[in-house]
Amino acid sequence: MAGGTAVAASAGLPRSSAAQGAGGAARPVGVGAGSVPAMPVSLKVNGRAAHLVLDTRVTLLDALREHLHLTGSKKGCDHGQCGACTVMVNGRRVVSCLTLAVMHEGDEVTTIEGLGTPDNLHPMQAAFVKHDGYQCGYCTPGQICSGVAVLGEIKAGIPSHVTADLLAPAQVTEAEIRERMSGNLCRCGAYSNIVEAITEVAGGQTTERQG
Repeated sequence: MAGGTAVAASAGLPRSSAAQGAGGAARPVGVGAGSVPAMPVSLKVNGRAAHLVLDTRVTLLDALREHLHLTGSKKGCDHGQCGACTVMVNGRRVVSCLTLAVMHEGDEVTTIEGLGTPDNLHPMQAAFVKHDGYQCGYCTPGQICSGVAVLGEIKAGIPSHVTADLLAPAQVTEAEIRERMSGNLCRCGAYSNIVEAITEVAGGQTTERQG
């Protein structure tokens, strides 16, 4: 986004500038009538500190892609409807195109790059490969981050729209997985394979099937 400037990202994160704004007060970027407010923001991204100065209108997605050069998270609809930009913030999934970076001061952000590497895949990444849970691959980073978070939600007992008994522990069922993953669209239609991948990571605990 024009006017946004990333600075002083820590070692191990992609390239950045060197200057950093003082304190937490917003400061102008640019000169004259076109100046826009900017603020310093500190995040922990994939286990490493990142210190940025950003236009206050910059989304978390653009901070990750344009300023930290973590391009795994994709910009699909830019309206929070497709899930391609899904990342995890403090362990909970968010659509990063709809949240501002400055809202996440001090938060821990995990992107697809932080889950695993080609030589050491996260179990969810490995399951997507095994079950062919992707075709073009554009939505896959968001699908995988969402899948990891879905299993965390079920483990924590957080109910969904299809949970029959709100007083009982949530169960890993195909209906639960499909409902919880419904915000992640796959234009290639690999949905059944995605469900199989998530089910395998969950330990094969699916107790019901739907056509």
